[in-house]
Amino acid sequence: MFANAVNAARGPAIRVLGIDPGLTRCGYAVVDGRGPGNASAVSLGVIRTPASDPLPQRLAALRTEFGSLIVDFEPDVVAVEQVFFQVNVRTAMSVGQASGLALAEAALAGCHVVQYGPNQVKDAVAGWGGADKAQVQKMVQSRLRLSAPPTPADAADAAALALCHLSISPALVGVAR
Repeated sequence: MFANAVNAARGPAIRVLGIDPGLTRCGYAVVDGRGPGNASAVSLGVIRTPASDPLPQRLAALRTEFGSLIVDFEPDVVAVEQVFFQVNVRTAMSVGQASGLALAEAALAGCHVVQYGPNQVKDAVAGWGGADKAQVQKMVQSRLRLSAPPTPADAADAAALALCHLSISPALVGVAR
């Protein structure tokens, strides 16, 4: 595997769109990379939908934004945080709906689509599955050579998803771009 990672690091960069799904705040990050140690941020941000808007309009707005991100940045891979059990069922439902939209839009656009769990992302980026938000933000800052930790946390989490993919799937690095 080490030889593959080394060869992948020398190959062409791939573009990964990380999505930290949420209905009110949905983080996104576009990262170009040739492996876990060779990545750069292209764009980071948060898509927001007003809680006062009806659910169908909020979902439609998210779908439009996901489509625009895919068209504007042409990612090779879309990495979406996997939804896990949450105590708050209402939150879990809205995160699941946002996640489903991201997965569907990416698949329809022909992107390679992957999902990673929160602990998997933290382990890949910070070296420990129990890392807190601040630790993840600092590691994202370091790995992407940013002048400050990315904020808000949703954007940092999306960047961590993209970096996780570059760390975990070196065989896919170098397939495009």
